[in-house]
Amino acid sequence: MIRKLLRKVFRRTGSVTEPAPALIPLEQHGIRRGQLSQVACKTCSVLQENGHAAYIVGGAVRDLLVGYPPKDYDVATSATPEQVRALFRRSRIIGRRFKIVHVMSGRETIEVSTFRASHDSETAQTDEHGRVLRDNEYGNEVEDASRRDFTVNALYYDPTREVIIDYHHGVADLRQKTLRMIGEPRARYREDPVRMLRAVRLGAKLGLSIDPAARHPIREMAELLENVPAARLFDEMLKLLFSGHAVKCLEQLRAEGLHHGLLPLLDVILEQPMGERFVWLALANTDERVRQDKSVSPGFLFATLLWHEVLANWEARKREGEPSQPALFEAMDTVLETQSRKLALTRRIAGDVKDIWAMQPRFDKRSGKSPYRLIEHPCYRAGWDFLRLRAQSGEIPMDFVDWWQDFAHAGHDQREALLNLAPAPSSPVRKRRRRRKPASGNDAGAAGDDSGAERKDGD
Repeated sequence: MIRKLLRKVFRRTGSVTEPAPALIPLEQHGIRRGQLSQVACKTCSVLQENGHAAYIVGGAVRDLLVGYPPKDYDVATSATPEQVRALFRRSRIIGRRFKIVHVMSGRETIEVSTFRASHDSETAQTDEHGRVLRDNEYGNEVEDASRRDFTVNALYYDPTREVIIDYHHGVADLRQKTLRMIGEPRARYREDPVRMLRAVRLGAKLGLSIDPAARHPIREMAELLENVPAARLFDEMLKLLFSGHAVKCLEQLRAEGLHHGLLPLLDVILEQPMGERFVWLALANTDERVRQDKSVSPGFLFATLLWHEVLANWEARKREGEPSQPALFEAMDTVLETQSRKLALTRRIAGDVKDIWAMQPRFDKRSGKSPYRLIEHPCYRAGWDFLRLRAQSGEIPMDFVDWWQDFAHAGHDQREALLNLAPAPSSPVRKRRRRRKPASGNDAGAAGDDSGAERKDGD
């Protein structure tokens, strides 16, 4: 215990002698206070007025420098979580491994974290592979900067002075289009293997080349990802898929060898010989929606990633004589149950996936009241988008998709005309019922009621 205390004292004493950071004024970086979240700026000013250092940090500063609107804002401060909590009425402390504070204003939430201490390799608690398990020591501003993964993420913006504080030449690296690791890359990857995925994602998103020193160890250290909790790995893969650059990220991951059993979700995406075109079209479509700032749905994306597994299972069941609709639901359950062992799919995502899949056979019904009911379905748009992707990949004819687009936007008379033009679906079940249809008028009426009930259940 005495040795541990002495190491901390000497480490923190030595940190004072480190070179001073670069102070980059407004004239050079061009980020004005008005461009930032006013809630984040107010959070910093309240902390500063109460004697604490406070800065907007990380991704928000980086994205503003390259011209991207930040998705969220983080604040780093010298105040402890308890001190932060005491200054903001609408705030709460969260986290076990390292406490942070969520400061809320309206619909916006600012994540406020206390400066973290730098790692002591001799005293840090790690697993047998070097991954850091505990990370709950507070430090100073210099140490906090050294703890960040890449130089472009170690940027601190003071909204009061409109100055960027740059400890590791991150601004210069952004201008040189280089993604550089802070510290020795192999050691940093051992501390947190997810940094390998983050390097690929940030490089693709920002158009940066990964520094050779940071890129070369990735292939040989990829197996460390096996020791990362599945839920955390899944969260990082979701960030990658919804980064707006999923296609480029996945191509880079494959080039770096980060697949074949290491990332179950990546295996699902990259190893589909029958559905490869469909999957890549879906990813490109997601990228385009993200770049246009349109909503994206994890349920829709996973429905596309797993569709051809469902399709193969469904067709196999139908060949064995199972009725089409029950066979589809059995196939859906089988595929989702199999994937749930590898992917951390939530119940909500799985429910959205099933809704989209279950709608696909309903598009075959283009007669009676079925089309009217289908276009009123809450998930109709997602189901139609899925149908269009199927057509674009060559699975079904495009004029089939166009018919539904015309029907959804047509007036009453036009819809009736479209229904008359639509070919009747082939349905062995209905044909058998017509042959058994009684001749008497009363019985015929009863049979007609059963037929209506059948259509309702099918929808």
